[in-house]
Amino acid sequence: MHWMNVLLIGIILAGVLVWLLLLLRKNPANQTQQTESDLVTIEALQSYVTMSINEFTNANLLDLGLSAEEFERRRNVVTELKSSLKMCNSGSLSDKTYVKSFIADLLLRGEIVNQWNIDRILPFEDEYALTDQDRFDILLHCYRLEHGMQGLTQLIEQYRLAELKSIIENGETESYIITAEEIRHIYAEEAPRLSFEDKLQIVVQRIYQQYKGFGVIDELRDQTIDGVSGGVSGLPADMQDMEQEVDWVRSMPDQAPKGCDSVWIFYRGKSIRLAFLGFGSSLELKRVCQNIYKFGSPGQLSEAKAYMVNEMQDGSRVVVVRPPFAESWAFFVRKFDLPNLSLERLLAADHVQNADLPMKMLDYLMKGAQVTAVTGEQGSGKTTLLMAMVKSIYGTFNLRIQELAFELHLRRLYPERNTLAFRETEHISGQEGLDLQKKTDGTVNILGEVATDPVAAWAVQMSQVASKFTVFSHHAKTMKDLIWSLRNSLLKTGTFQNERIAEEQVASVIAFDVHLEKERDGTRYIERVTECIALDADEDTFAELAQQLDENLDSATSIQLLARIQLSQYRQATGRTFEARNIIEFRDGMYIPVHRPTARKVEAMAGNMSKQDAADFRAFLDRYWGSESA
Repeated sequence: MHWMNVLLIGIILAGVLVWLLLLLRKNPANQTQQTESDLVTIEALQSYVTMSINEFTNANLLDLGLSAEEFERRRNVVTELKSSLKMCNSGSLSDKTYVKSFIADLLLRGEIVNQWNIDRILPFEDEYALTDQDRFDILLHCYRLEHGMQGLTQLIEQYRLAELKSIIENGETESYIITAEEIRHIYAEEAPRLSFEDKLQIVVQRIYQQYKGFGVIDELRDQTIDGVSGGVSGLPADMQDMEQEVDWVRSMPDQAPKGCDSVWIFYRGKSIRLAFLGFGSSLELKRVCQNIYKFGSPGQLSEAKAYMVNEMQDGSRVVVVRPPFAESWAFFVRKFDLPNLSLERLLAADHVQNADLPMKMLDYLMKGAQVTAVTGEQGSGKTTLLMAMVKSIYGTFNLRIQELAFELHLRRLYPERNTLAFRETEHISGQEGLDLQKKTDGTVNILGEVATDPVAAWAVQMSQVASKFTVFSHHAKTMKDLIWSLRNSLLKTGTFQNERIAEEQVASVIAFDVHLEKERDGTRYIERVTECIALDADEDTFAELAQQLDENLDSATSIQLLARIQLSQYRQATGRTFEARNIIEFRDGMYIPVHRPTARKVEAMAGNMSKQDAADFRAFLDRYWGSESA
């Protein structure tokens, strides 16, 4: 019997041992360790990071048996991480940096990534195994380490990448494009040497941009450029599937870009396509479009509301469109270099002769409280110039701004001024916003853009009665176009019924037009500063001129007065209500004075200035246009 008991105990112990071995083999920790050893792709690492962060933020801290101090510390970390995860894709660089540092710490502490396996994730040491995107990411990382947010600018300038090239459409058309061949050449020439920390940061950025960021444009958006857009070239996804287009698509080159591989940057007035970058799939482009406009919860992008205009936390303007309103998903991010905003920089004062002339004139227009329009085509720099001009407005004036989306950001530029901006919403129109401004003790009204008839009509009315003066931007090409466009808006809204009277009202309100131009190479400059002279054609004008003729008997003055009388009679006969007179023009690479501002405008401007500014203004006019008496 004794040996039977021993045998039974041995069998039981053997069973327990087998059970323990099986349990160990099924241990989740071992499973995790095995899985972690296989995490050698960006996609696998992204899945691991997503799962780990979800577990960390959703864990019940009460079940962890932490001390009071550890509980409070863990709760603060979770709260901060949740906040950063929510804000990191809204343009907040600090939140993005925090999330990336958390991901790096997660990979290192879990021993998921180390110096032995990081080259398996991305082949850093094998130049020929790297993709074009890998090469660009490495180059941008290296340039950013040395030049900060100017890294991309330095790369473009050093290798002259922003020059016209005859590549597209079989070389028959010039365009701005950066090709994959150029990136490969630069990478081979630079031959960057990376430390483990450098490699880790590049891997973390790649994980982040697919997890919470904006895909391949995530780092580009943070650089000091004018803007970035996607989904605006290539074949739309639906076109690739249309049966009637099959033959046409087949006839195109094998490398015809897809709509999802469309990445463009706006750099110093030039739209440059990054041919080596792409989102990879329509779903990735759609994901970026659906996330990039979300700051401030502006609403849902849907088929019914198929476009969205919003801003990001850093002041960038975002426009997103989607089908059926647009033929494909697309986004446009426009940035403004607020820290370096100045008239000297905008007008390239160190490269253009006589740049001081328009800069001083703009300064005196604001100090002289003149209703001024800033006109020009899209991308010519109207908004940026408007932001810089505000600096010349006296600090005692209260500023009220009306915009479609917040993009002037005058509170950031001039935080110590009395400034408040309003914008249109789904339930509040621009007209209602302008109506409200009359009740907010504003001195100067600034309209980000006069784009609709009601706003144009109200801009004219507001310039007459509701504020000291108004500054606005418009897309008109000439002073005549500006006057006629505003006149038509007054007629369309029913403010006036008579065309001539409406035109007279506009001409009497608009004082000056600052027109911006953008050359083919992206150079932006003030083409002209134009004064609008309202023409008085009534009998009182003739009587006044005749009296002056009697009082001035010398021949020169008499001839001038006779000419003015004849001109007034001609204007009355022809029905002209205004005259557009250029006072400054840009010719042959330099600014030149053309016509001296009229005496009436000079007196009106000097009357709104301090005594010292008025004296300096008159001296400025005499310096460039000569003495009025001469």
